[in-house]
Amino acid sequence: MRLKLLSPGEMNAEQKETYDESIAGKRGAPPAPMMAWLNSPEMARHATRLGGVLRFDTIFPAKLSEIAILVTARHWTSHYEWFAHKRLALKGGMDPAIIEDIKNRRTPRFDDPQGQMIYDVARSLHEGHGLSQGLYDEAVKVLTLRGLTEVIGLCGYYTMVSMTLNTFEFGLPEGEVSDLA
Repeated sequence: MRLKLLSPGEMNAEQKETYDESIAGKRGAPPAPMMAWLNSPEMARHATRLGGVLRFDTIFPAKLSEIAILVTARHWTSHYEWFAHKRLALKGGMDPAIIEDIKNRRTPRFDDPQGQMIYDVARSLHEGHGLSQGLYDEAVKVLTLRGLTEVIGLCGYYTMVSMTLNTFEFGLPEGEVSDLA
């Protein structure tokens, strides 16, 4: 870890206010990257709020939103992000074969057309830096405009998360080994 993470007692008033807001939310604990973001408390506050919306309040159940998050974590080879969200994806009911395919950069087979579309959109955003007109039109049809917007938000937010975790070299919990090479 390149960064000394502050304990609540070491935080200034603005950092502590942001920290306290994060633990009062649905997560019940501060998200790992927020501890780095506290170096810019106002950014940390807004980023954490956005993360809460994207994690808990999109139109998608975890089984689907975690597809975009795992594609993002894999794109960035974000070991901590992959570790955290693989568990959440499994808990949300994602087929372990889909997780394995994303990990190995293979296109998974989805039973759900929304799952397939979320994967296709996330992959296109990361690898192609946008969507072709055909993919855009199909995404709006399958996901709705709100759904497409939220997938873009998931990919963008978790890109920032992955970049933060990678830059500050957040390690996995004691005894855990990364699945990603």
